[in-house]
Amino acid sequence: VQLQACGGGLVQAGGSLRLSCAASVSINSFNFMAWHRQAPGKQRELVAFISNTDSINYADSVKGRFTIARDNSKNTLYLQMNSLKPEDTAVYYCNSYNPRVGSRWGQGTQVTVSS
Repeated sequence: VQLQACGGGLVQAGGSLRLSCAASVSINSFNFMAWHRQAPGKQRELVAFISNTDSINYADSVKGRFTIARDNSKNTLYLQMNSLKPEDTAVYYCNSYNPRVGSRWGQGTQVTVSS
């Protein structure tokens, strides 16, 4: 299983970005997929989570601004990020879990929000 994340970049505060995470296998096989992020000097944190039954959860810090979604036909996970803040600056990682292959991580994509 390989996950390829992209879509990061430099954006001004208040702007938007959409991250994508393409899987090398059918994402229907995953129990869940998620986006995490890690800012410099901080621990990696969960940003958003979507299960194979479409149960969704968000970190309190992104609720109302970020939306996680998946397109099973494209084997791709998305993270729509609106109203970005400088504190959203981090490397964003996608993650998947399947009980047969375990947890897999994408390579990360840098998001930088300028004030």
